[in-house]
Amino acid sequence: MINFFRINGEFFFVDLPGYGFARVPERVRAQWKPMVESYLLGRKSLRGVVQIMDVRHLPTVDDLQLWSWLKDRHIPAIPVLTKADKLNQNKRSVQVKAAAQALDIRLEGIVLFSSTTGLGREELMRRLQGLLEVSMNEPSAVIRGELG
Repeated sequence: MINFFRINGEFFFVDLPGYGFARVPERVRAQWKPMVESYLLGRKSLRGVVQIMDVRHLPTVDDLQLWSWLKDRHIPAIPVLTKADKLNQNKRSVQVKAAAQALDIRLEGIVLFSSTTGLGREELMRRLQGLLEVSMNEPSAVIRGELG
């Protein structure tokens, strides 16, 4: 299921909930891939993707495949590591460095986020605003996708 949220009458935030986490048979998950790829490639209004990953785990094969797929197609993406409040500062630092290395990006490219404490909220909002400023003259969409 794809959920659309109109934000302030200016743009859409599109959510691909549970993509990768949903407990469904592999054959069902395989059917999602063409739908999601078609959606991402067919949206001229697409400004970028927020790829959500759990900081407590290294990026999965699915995470890395999605990241590579987005980069290969020149789709702007913001990597967000969630649940930052679940780890102490030292473990978070280790995990962020490992994720940056796995994604082949600079540490500064990652947004460390916690919905509980608000950590990373302002940074994510700033980056989303940057994506939306590309063109405010036409409807825009930002996608939230999570894998593995």
